[in-house]
Amino acid sequence: MPANKSGPVPRKKKGRRGRLVAITVVLLLVAGIGFGAFWGVSTVRASFPQSTGSLKLPGLTNPVDVVRDGNGIPQIYADTDEDLFRAQGYVQAQDRFWEMDVRRHMTSGRLSEMFGKSEVKADSFLRTLGWHDVAQKEYDTKLSPSTKKYLQSYSAGVNAYLKDHEGSAVSLEYAALDFQNDYKPQKWTPVDSVAWLKAMAWDLRGNMQEEIDRSLMTSRFTPEQISQLYPAYPYKRNKPIVEGGAVDPATKKFSPKASANATPATPAGATAGLQSQLSSLSKTLDKVPALLGPNGNGIGSNSWVVSGAHTTTGKPLLANDPHLAPQMPSLWYQMGLHCRNTGPKCNYDVSGFTFSGMPGVVIGHNQDISWGMTNLGADVTDLYLEKVNADGYLFDNKQQPFITRKETIKVADGESREITVRSTRNGPIVSDRDGELANVGKDAPVGNAAPDRGDGYAVSLRWTALDPGKSMDAVFALDRAKDWNGFRKAAADFEVPSQNLIYADTKGNIGYQAPGRIPVRGKGDGHFDGTLPAPGWDPRYQWSRYIPQKALPYEYNPQRGYIVTANQAVTDEKYPYLLTKDWGYGSRSQRINDLIESKIKDGGKVSTDDMQAFQKDNSSEIARLLTPYLTKIDIKDKYVRDAQQLLEGWDFTQEPDSAAAAYFNAVWRNTLKLAFGNKMPKELRPEGQCLTVRPADGTGPADENDKYIRECGERAGDTAQPDGGDRWYEVVRGILDDPNNPWWKTEDRPGRPGDKNRDQLLAHAMADARYELTSKLGKNIDNWSWGRLHQMFLKNQTLGTDGPGMLQGLFNRGPWNVGGGEAAVDATGWNAASGYKVTWVPSMRMVVNLADLDKSRWINLTGASGHAYDAHYYDQTDKWAKGDLLPWAYSHDAVKKAGKDTLTLSP
Repeated sequence: MPANKSGPVPRKKKGRRGRLVAITVVLLLVAGIGFGAFWGVSTVRASFPQSTGSLKLPGLTNPVDVVRDGNGIPQIYADTDEDLFRAQGYVQAQDRFWEMDVRRHMTSGRLSEMFGKSEVKADSFLRTLGWHDVAQKEYDTKLSPSTKKYLQSYSAGVNAYLKDHEGSAVSLEYAALDFQNDYKPQKWTPVDSVAWLKAMAWDLRGNMQEEIDRSLMTSRFTPEQISQLYPAYPYKRNKPIVEGGAVDPATKKFSPKASANATPATPAGATAGLQSQLSSLSKTLDKVPALLGPNGNGIGSNSWVVSGAHTTTGKPLLANDPHLAPQMPSLWYQMGLHCRNTGPKCNYDVSGFTFSGMPGVVIGHNQDISWGMTNLGADVTDLYLEKVNADGYLFDNKQQPFITRKETIKVADGESREITVRSTRNGPIVSDRDGELANVGKDAPVGNAAPDRGDGYAVSLRWTALDPGKSMDAVFALDRAKDWNGFRKAAADFEVPSQNLIYADTKGNIGYQAPGRIPVRGKGDGHFDGTLPAPGWDPRYQWSRYIPQKALPYEYNPQRGYIVTANQAVTDEKYPYLLTKDWGYGSRSQRINDLIESKIKDGGKVSTDDMQAFQKDNSSEIARLLTPYLTKIDIKDKYVRDAQQLLEGWDFTQEPDSAAAAYFNAVWRNTLKLAFGNKMPKELRPEGQCLTVRPADGTGPADENDKYIRECGERAGDTAQPDGGDRWYEVVRGILDDPNNPWWKTEDRPGRPGDKNRDQLLAHAMADARYELTSKLGKNIDNWSWGRLHQMFLKNQTLGTDGPGMLQGLFNRGPWNVGGGEAAVDATGWNAASGYKVTWVPSMRMVVNLADLDKSRWINLTGASGHAYDAHYYDQTDKWAKGDLLPWAYSHDAVKKAGKDTLTLSP
């Protein structure tokens, strides 16, 4: 299909569109574009799910009804829990098995079995982490009998579907894969479902990337400069989630209403940092598939809840929109799981957003409560330097033996590979997975007490998710919770990933709970805070315990009447435990706070429409801060001044058709590039960006003048720095009123003197932005628009990214021209170091109305189906791009009224 160049793809009638698309694809194929001899209409449509009539599903005790609405969203009705989850497995396999299959191969380090030798390196790293092994231990030793029963039922439903389907009848991707190898899917197992939580935890692991980045910066920046690039959280301007509260020193219990008088933790860096050898680890991490999106500043979400005292309904309204990478299909799958009669045999009446491949509902509501999630960002990982030799590693002045295991990686297009995984008491040695990492720590200054570095230190990973836990129990407990106490009890088991959980119930209560297994670190030399790699041989740097569950922050019916979580600081500075040093900086959260406050002041009320409008707010905080400086600069060049005038009178909103938003964001990108980006070490600059720079230690030989070298960036574009997120807002804010700050100065270049102060650099950035947009959008500024520059592409995460070009065209969709921006509430994020392409999106949106659940609203990024050319492959995307939400039927009567197709699954 042709890409949409100017906006969302026009909608067409569902049934006719599906037929026409399938016919068009086949005509293209048989015309010789590719693979025509193999594919026909039947192949393209073979995997479309049966949604009417009846099917046999072995193992059911009673018939199960699957009612799909006009968007193909299923609501399942059953008489027992086991029947309910068996049917969920079957239905998700109908729509999304390819996604499920790829996901379980990723979590078990077996991508090479599907895609060949190109995935061996990623598999080696994933096997080293051992997600699947940990998931197996969880299933064997931690999960409750009922959870195991549900997982078994779900797996049986998936396998019943696979028994009657193979190849292209499962998904079109398998037809494409057959051109490369004879791969056949194996049976689904309960551990395949549990392992998905490890992948989720990995992508939400906290500050590991920042820990690496700070270490890499030491090759070009002083500790003082690095500190300036990671400023303190602005508590006075951006409110934390929980305002006030304290932990009782005796009981270790958090009280949200007590006066906060505990002594804050004030650790600083334990080591001066690692040199650029850590870039190899960073490159390895870049190659590990990120199912949620690139780890770093962008990963986040919005959620907020407003009590009935401030709503038009008289009961709470709850909103949530997790920010993930745009992908095809969306990571989320909408679904309802309903017991016809709730009771001892059937406990669930829940609806919301699920993950394909995992039973239960992750975010949504049941008949009594609703909940949402955002990433807490707790620091749950530490990199440890390890002094090793062939026999073991050093700890507490004694040689300790490695814990080792062998792993065999099967490769679809080649011979199997065998690796040896070595672990210390801190965790697996991740530096073993890259030859260059043999020298990691070679130049790390770690103080006089460090052992002889010899050939360098290895690097191990300590991570909470590598210890078995009960997060799968928590999912089911949330689904059936009836009140605040039940919700908090469920949250206590949601150990990894650590999420901000917001709450509302039909009785009018609202709340917040910070769950998670969050480490308490040893004091080290008095400055161990998890921001830099730590010496693994020193017992003082070990994790001593976890923060007690009762000490984790919460709020219940706060006096202000609302709670906002958007990855900002959870508590103020008086909280006695270290959650992280790397919060989001609160730009989105404070904007949401301000929107709610502006609505409820003087007795105003928030409506469901208001909640939906807040989700689409695209105001730019950095534009509001920086534009007054830009408009005051005297620009002599009329060509640049014409663009500058776009900013005069601009309201700082980032609508898709805004020329001012396009120009400002280009100026912002170029400001960051000049002031910071061009000064970064190559390991943090985007791939392909080559600069003539002064050499840093170990970066390469100097030229004949012994002054400059040609150096190219090495970081993947979506994780390069400076990324332009709200951390950089704070960096620039800190120097904006200091026009002679050294960061504003750039080096002289042949033929062009460097910038000497703030205004010269900003004028330089405005000129560069004018010429950049001329090349991208044309000379006439009247034709500029933010949406043409800021486009969203939906890509199949396997064949749509690495497959042949023809296959990418078959499975991918887009672009859509979208508004919003980085760190806006409408968080269509982009990485300023590499360009304007959308790298983050609100992956779904929901607004739950606790006064009448049938008046709740939701939307997914794509659609219910994972099958290319199915009518529901991306039928929600146009509405999503406009900020629209779909009606969310919940009660049986509402579901029946909205239903278009009914499938009966019989024993």
